[in-house]
Amino acid sequence: MAHRFYALRFSLRCVFLALLLLGGEAGAQSAAQAPLREVELSSGIHLIRAEVADSFATRQMGLMFRQKMAPNHGMIFLFGTPAGQCMWMKNTLLPLSVAFIDEQGVIVNIEDMAPQTEDTHCSTRPISYALEMNRGWFASRGIGPGARLAGIERLGKPR
Repeated sequence: MAHRFYALRFSLRCVFLALLLLGGEAGAQSAAQAPLREVELSSGIHLIRAEVADSFATRQMGLMFRQKMAPNHGMIFLFGTPAGQCMWMKNTLLPLSVAFIDEQGVIVNIEDMAPQTEDTHCSTRPISYALEMNRGWFASRGIGPGARLAGIERLGKPR
């Protein structure tokens, strides 16, 4: 009896791993991350509700496998010490724009990213944060390099 239990447990683990490796929706749902803390940020009159990716695991997962994202919602990545950073869209189903942001909350550059690609999109100088929003969000609001993001000071440090 114990042998069958361990065989079943092993089989279930193999199925779960296969679903994850295939990157299918079922695997994505099984591997969904726990809800992340959210913060309110703003750029001028524009409010942003951002999930906080402040650990290696949450930065690595990012917005992978998401089917949709509400208007004015996004994800802010905390990197800590300013450095050049790059983003990509592996397993990311949504077209996104990413704003690379320095320590003072000033947008350095913004890049548009195509879904499910491994092209890199990099900051043009050292940054401490990156904010991903639905593609075109920044442009449609006239937000570009030099704009300041308020609320950065409440984010804390990466874990």
